[in-house]
Amino acid sequence: MNNLQLEQLLNQTLSPQLVKDYCPNGLQVEGCTEIKKVVTGVTASKALIDAAVEANADALLVHHGYFWKGEAEPIIGMKGARIRSLIQNNMNLYAYHLPLDIHPQLGNNAQLANLLGIKVEGGLEGHAQSVAMHGSFESELTGPELQNRIETVLKRKPLHIAADDEGKKIKTIGWCTGGGQDYLELAAKFGLDAFISGEISERTTYIARELGIHYFAAGHHATERYGVKALGGWLAKEHGLDVEFIDIDNPV
Repeated sequence: MNNLQLEQLLNQTLSPQLVKDYCPNGLQVEGCTEIKKVVTGVTASKALIDAAVEANADALLVHHGYFWKGEAEPIIGMKGARIRSLIQNNMNLYAYHLPLDIHPQLGNNAQLANLLGIKVEGGLEGHAQSVAMHGSFESELTGPELQNRIETVLKRKPLHIAADDEGKKIKTIGWCTGGGQDYLELAAKFGLDAFISGEISERTTYIARELGIHYFAAGHHATERYGVKALGGWLAKEHGLDVEFIDIDNPV
């Protein structure tokens, strides 16, 4: 497949033009014209680039790419080394941030819901581009039971901040993969029993306790492995590309 055709295909699927984001979505670094092998991963770190080079990939498709709003523009230091490696190996870099969080089938939020057995009911922000979702479990869970389920699925023990009433059961839930802890107050106003995100801030503990809502910090990386993996699987199944997901361990 031609590299620009691949970008067009991904754009048609993820509709980045509909989302106001903090970085450019799509082809960020152009490499070879013909793409046969694609490596997918969460973040375009040097370790992932090296693994993609070792796999003889023509393209690297990630959730966290480069050129974030507010970052220094010069291509020097760490960023320079990463981009130099891509260019020297004639490798294309595609990155999709918020569009990959919110896609209703392939997105990080949708994939996490599938893995945890959550019935998706809508967006917390009340529109199709909401990056925080709400839904429900088939049956009630205790806080420790949900903590165990998350650990089993993500292979990482989440931090559980219990509601002020520690025995409060969990039926309704909100979630936002990655750095979504600041949607916790909205989830509490929505009357939800619990909220899951990737990251936690110092203030999150007090918000959860004082507003009576369970909170689970499950890891930014751990909650965002599954969107890009699903996207790669779709490319392989529907478009015949050779796609390999490579997970670079990250405890955060």
